[in-house]
Amino acid sequence: MTAMRGIIQDDGQIAAQAYLTWWQSAGVDSAVAEAPINWLRPAVAPVSGHSASRPTSVVTNQKPKELESFQRWLQDDSAHPEHRWPGRAILPAGSVDAPLMIVTDMPDPADLDAGTLLADRAGGLCDAMLRAIGLDRADVYVASLFFRRPPGGMVEAADLAAAADRMRTHVHLARPRRLLLLGDRTVRALMPVSGEVQPDSLRNFNHDGGIVPAVATFHPRLLLSQPAAKAECWRALQSLIEENRP
Repeated sequence: MTAMRGIIQDDGQIAAQAYLTWWQSAGVDSAVAEAPINWLRPAVAPVSGHSASRPTSVVTNQKPKELESFQRWLQDDSAHPEHRWPGRAILPAGSVDAPLMIVTDMPDPADLDAGTLLADRAGGLCDAMLRAIGLDRADVYVASLFFRRPPGGMVEAADLAAAADRMRTHVHLARPRRLLLLGDRTVRALMPVSGEVQPDSLRNFNHDGGIVPAVATFHPRLLLSQPAAKAECWRALQSLIEENRP
């Protein structure tokens, strides 16, 4: 019986070697399984202890406490969604305690060429809007939800929510007396309008340090293509004028 087991074992080894030789001749030189395996995937380092490393795509909750350091944080923290996008960064411009802070959604293509927000024809119309309420571009603080333009001008919902949260801190540090929100995307992210509130009426915007009077209206780029909307935009600007009266 022992001799028989030895013969069977020898035959099994010969058969296994024959199969291995056949697969090698067919070009298979590694083990395979039913489920596909990504052999080029980098090895994952084991996690020690009970805590895992924080994903690099999450923006830190430790936000700056001053406007100057906040602007540096925008440029330097690679966790901001804009650092995934190519192109020029257009950072906020203006002084703390400005009478008005303008917030738009993102730089337009013309802004990228000019190196400033609200440039070209849309910027000219914005300047006219400011003059109508007794202000000049030099008087206001101008910022955007996103400081880079994403490919195709499209953003994911998670990135929009992160930008809105970041802007609340931004408004708190800039300390404007009033806030003007431009464009549908900006309004939906920061101050969605309910059916009971007139979209061009003055409302309170909640930020990290309190509230500031705010109004929402069309982006100047839309007004260029739809002049009929200027009447509603003017009503929104009038609410800012009324807020400035003693």
